[in-house]
Amino acid sequence: MRFNLRSRVAAEFVGTAFLLMAVVGSGIMGDRLSAGNIAIALLANTIATGAALVALILTFGPISGAHFNPAVTLADASQRGIPWREVPGYVAAQVLGAYLGVAAAHLMFGLPIFSASLHRRSGGAQIFSEFIATFGLLSVIWGCSRLRSSVVPFAVGAYITAAYWFTASTSFANPAVALARAATDTFTGIRPADVPGFIAAELAGAAAATVLFRWLVPALPGVAPDVLVPHGGDNSRSLPKQK
Repeated sequence: MRFNLRSRVAAEFVGTAFLLMAVVGSGIMGDRLSAGNIAIALLANTIATGAALVALILTFGPISGAHFNPAVTLADASQRGIPWREVPGYVAAQVLGAYLGVAAAHLMFGLPIFSASLHRRSGGAQIFSEFIATFGLLSVIWGCSRLRSSVVPFAVGAYITAAYWFTASTSFANPAVALARAATDTFTGIRPADVPGFIAAELAGAAAATVLFRWLVPALPGVAPDVLVPHGGDNSRSLPKQK
């Protein structure tokens, strides 16, 4: 079944909104229930985010590819996975959906719809962490989607769950997420002033991973397979599924 651009953009909007609800909402819940134990709060935040990613990719992947991330969309377009003319619609849907997700999480927990974060995440270590986090995410996506597409939802969820713990930045790895999390002064927030550095590192990490995997798998056709999972877009020209 083929899905038109309107349907795919709607899927990106709704999917990204639910991703941010999971990230921010679980952060608030974990913080409230952990009695000040930050490790327990982060663990709750991690498990909820990883599980939600798997479910959301399985749900929306067949419609839009389940990018939920401007860095993924730009990387996919650079490999001709989607036409460049569709990129603005995808990115706008992801950013707006991310802000909607933050607002919904705040409303569920009785907080103001938006509140500028005071959570400082600056410095070279944080920026490098975001480069590594996004490089790893795109490596997982490219490696799995090109060679074992059926496992992508689980691989991405597992990677993000792990990257929360092995990166100093807790692995935002997503420009839309970074922008929206500046609007929540809760456990998962980031100061607005720190967002540009995160976004630059995320885009650089995505670009580096994309270049690497074009070299690692040189026998691939010039057109990338659908990311994150094969879907029915009008432009769809996927590799055969491998199991």
